[in-house]
Amino acid sequence: MNGTRSPSPLPGRSIDIELSGQEIITVDLENLDASPDDLLDLLKESQSQVWVWTKLATEYWRRGYLDAAEKLAQGAVEFFRSNGSTSSLPPIYSLLANIQLAHARKAPKIIWKDARQDDMRKEKIREDFYRESAQYLNRGEKAATDAGEGVGSTLGFLTRAILQLSSGDMENALRSFDGVLAEKPTNVVALLGKARILYARRQYQQSLRLFQDVLRYNPNCVPDPRVGIGLCLWAMDQKGKAKVAWERSIEVNPSQWPAQLLLGLEAINSSKNENQTEDERRDDFLRGTRLIEKAFNANQKNSAAANALCELFLRKGQRKRALKLAERTIQFADTLTVLTDGHIRAGRVLHEDGSITDSVKHYTAAKTGQPSNMLATIGLAQVQLKNDEIAAAIHTLDSLLQPPNSNRAVEPTVMLASLRAHSRPGVSSSDQAQEKLRARELFERVSKALSLPEQNHVSLNGHAHSLTRTQRKISEDVHVHTEIARLWYDEDLGRVDRALQEALRISESTGKVDPRLLNNLGVLQYFDGRFDQARVLYERALTDATGLDTAVGENMSTSILYNLARAYEAQGEDTMAKDAYDKLLSRHPEYVDAKIRQAHMLTDINRHNEAHDLLKQSLASQANNLNLRASYVPHFLIQSNLHKPAKDFVFGTLKDHDKHDVYSLCAAGWIQYHQARESRDGSPKGLEERKRGFQRSAEFYEKALQFDPMCVIAAQGLAIVTAEDALGSLGGSLGPLAPDEPQRRIKNAREALDVFAKVRESLDDGSVYSNMGHCYYASDEYDRAVESYETASRKFYHGHNVPVLLCLCRSWYAKANKDQSFVAMNTALRYAQNAFYLQPGDKAIMYNIAMIEQKAAEMLLSISPAKRTLKDLQRAIEQAAHAQNLLQRTNRPWYLTVVTSLIREGNMVTVSCEDAMNISQLKNNTRLKPSLNLKVPAGDGKKKRRHKKLLSKNACKSLQRRQRNSQKFVKKAREEALEWSQRHAESDEEKEKEKKKKPRGRARTEATGSADEGEPRKKRRGGKLKKEVDAGEEEAALFSGEEEDSKPAAKKRTKKRVVRDDDEEEEAGGPRRKQIKSREYISDSDEEMA
Repeated sequence: MNGTRSPSPLPGRSIDIELSGQEIITVDLENLDASPDDLLDLLKESQSQVWVWTKLATEYWRRGYLDAAEKLAQGAVEFFRSNGSTSSLPPIYSLLANIQLAHARKAPKIIWKDARQDDMRKEKIREDFYRESAQYLNRGEKAATDAGEGVGSTLGFLTRAILQLSSGDMENALRSFDGVLAEKPTNVVALLGKARILYARRQYQQSLRLFQDVLRYNPNCVPDPRVGIGLCLWAMDQKGKAKVAWERSIEVNPSQWPAQLLLGLEAINSSKNENQTEDERRDDFLRGTRLIEKAFNANQKNSAAANALCELFLRKGQRKRALKLAERTIQFADTLTVLTDGHIRAGRVLHEDGSITDSVKHYTAAKTGQPSNMLATIGLAQVQLKNDEIAAAIHTLDSLLQPPNSNRAVEPTVMLASLRAHSRPGVSSSDQAQEKLRARELFERVSKALSLPEQNHVSLNGHAHSLTRTQRKISEDVHVHTEIARLWYDEDLGRVDRALQEALRISESTGKVDPRLLNNLGVLQYFDGRFDQARVLYERALTDATGLDTAVGENMSTSILYNLARAYEAQGEDTMAKDAYDKLLSRHPEYVDAKIRQAHMLTDINRHNEAHDLLKQSLASQANNLNLRASYVPHFLIQSNLHKPAKDFVFGTLKDHDKHDVYSLCAAGWIQYHQARESRDGSPKGLEERKRGFQRSAEFYEKALQFDPMCVIAAQGLAIVTAEDALGSLGGSLGPLAPDEPQRRIKNAREALDVFAKVRESLDDGSVYSNMGHCYYASDEYDRAVESYETASRKFYHGHNVPVLLCLCRSWYAKANKDQSFVAMNTALRYAQNAFYLQPGDKAIMYNIAMIEQKAAEMLLSISPAKRTLKDLQRAIEQAAHAQNLLQRTNRPWYLTVVTSLIREGNMVTVSCEDAMNISQLKNNTRLKPSLNLKVPAGDGKKKRRHKKLLSKNACKSLQRRQRNSQKFVKKAREEALEWSQRHAESDEEKEKEKKKKPRGRARTEATGSADEGEPRKKRRGGKLKKEVDAGEEEAALFSGEEEDSKPAAKKRTKKRVVRDDDEEEEAGGPRRKQIKSREYISDSDEEMA
């Protein structure tokens, strides 16, 4: 049915034609003349019957002379019409209808007007032949009706069924074939037609059974049913049997092309099997190529053979022949799939030739026919990118991945992800952020589909499952991994590291490593604190960059050399770092970042003037450099205690350069907060101005978060303001305390904790954990406060940060008072001693140590004797004695009253501890005596009473001795105080003001280490750490870690006293408030400049 020849003739290879006069002429059917003219005259002269005409025409058709057959049939129609024998015409019309169908099989289905190599504009299209065939059938039916014979002949039904099948009318064709089979169940043509329809409907089992019936009825049938059997078996995944059926078909019909084409395609596909050896794959490819070429030569109008051969010529680079075959495929395609393939291959050829306009036409036609075709979509997107139509390319790819198509193929997904990841002109920042979010989602889908190492569960050197060849190429594409790293740089540095590591592995396997890849990996190692590995990567990248082209290599080596200098600096190799910076500046004198780093290095060795000169030089040449301006504020102006110039500089940046600069907004927020916190103006106007300063600080932080919602500096600053209640009453400093002050304090701490927890996810720094510890402390959650402080101390400061150690001391001290735990008090003492070891001259820490030791002894006395040991008492006595020595050494005039009182209390505590220890020893000695059932001598009672009297006498002597020493110390301290007061006399007005002034709590920051309490104290009981003094006796904070005469007046004092008496009574209406420590990141931006 697919061939161009008629069915095989009946036996007998000649025919006799009788002329008038009883003359007989024999026509040899094996030697027919190509021109039927003589035979046509003979048939007319002999007045031959209709079967002779149809037999000869069919024989011409069988031998391939289709035009000659048609000429004979047309002559028969003329002959019988002229004779008036119209009743003989139906068979001839059926023959003519079949001949038109045979012409249609060789005719193009469409004419591609823009064809360059295969011009078919002079040919009739297939639809014209179908129309003529239908006309002949209609005429035959009319002739049969006129002759009174009816229209129900088998030949007519079969012809019309074949026409319906060829034109795609499957339903009517199936009814026609069923009508024939109802009368003749073994009709081979009807069985073949019905089998083809069932195959097209994917009813492979039923179709296979019909093809097998045809083979059983007629083993030599043409077309060969073995081809259909093989197709059904292949569709049923019995590929081995299908191949056997096609091979048998070639053996039976060597000249038939369908089996050759199918075996050729099977061999080409087999050559792509990577499980075979190279020799086997090469043999399969060559065998497949030969079979496809042979099939195409047998029928050059077959679209499937042309399509397969086109791909082969594309691989060989023979674009002209490939284009001709692609155009042949387009014009002769029987199915939509083949038509789409033809357009795609034609588009590829024209794309390579640079004919973008024609290429777009083919890709568009392919996508129009099959909107979900991946190759058509990718091809169209590529030519759109070639025309710089990025938005159109994104839309094209998006239409494939979105419903109703919802294609989940990896290839278009990774292409679309890459396009969305790159910024485009005319796209707003908010839209671009959304585009990057979509790009991350698409890359996430690709990573899961390919099991890329960017997924946490996949190792770097292997994939979770086998991939196709195309998918493996994508997974081995360095650019894919670098694109993923670029997208997740602000989100997940772990994924960035895995992506770059995989890109490096792929690059090393090819022998071409990009220095930029090594540099980026070095930066990640540097951020993780692995400076040795970063240095190795930088040095390797610098070596590779020097081997590149001069311009390219110089550009790369500049940034790599700077990063290498930073690594040297981080390792403490200051000399090497300086040499690297000098070398960099010798090449590029205006490289500002290098000058900034040199300035930092000079600052570290206290060469501030030189550092300041460097920065001023840089600002003179690049006044608009925001990074330079950002570095100048915290590291030089603020560190130099020049807050007013810093404020002017920051506000100048916001006013004259960039009012949306997030760093400057954060710096402005910190400066406003610092000024408001340090303000000591107690007047109503001063308090109002202080409150406005806190409000402006919060506004600056909120504005920074508007421009950069991920800015952890602004978030942490706002959380600190919240935790310290800087927008409220600040523990009574900005107004009277509210009745719900405790609840409000806890609520603020909880809100700040939520922010700090989120900040910790992005900023892994000790200040975050310290601030969380402050919040827990404010909420009386001492265990969690200790946990946060210890994390900050161990993980980030290695136990060498004094403010954090003092916070740990404070937390353990509070926990000890709460739980009445002598062990916890000793832990607090240990942290205080560690802090004193780091700052041995700090009087405030010394004072705190004395207070903790004295408080520990007092606490031990309050514990039930059954819960303390003799060893604990002995240690408490030693600590109390040591506390007395420390208190005598803190002989500062402003400590006079407090120290005097504490020494008296300490003497009493020491005596009490000694008495308790003596009594404990006596009890222990009594328990150690053997328990004998004997009468106690009368004299033992007198000895016991005498021993107790002796102990009491010794205790009194010890107390008197300590009191005498105390009186001597107090007398000496008063003399020093009188001398000091005479040297530093103040006006009466100032003295009166100082007498009325009460201690005020200060907000604490991590940078200053302040630990003052927020409310004035009432009268305290003996043995406490901090004692209220009379107005005018003490002006400064009792725990101040900075002496007034040792620091400039403009510089804020670092207050380190952290312990507090938890037994102090609170003032009526004013519950105790715990201040929150914070850290100002504005002054620590070394990493910001990396």
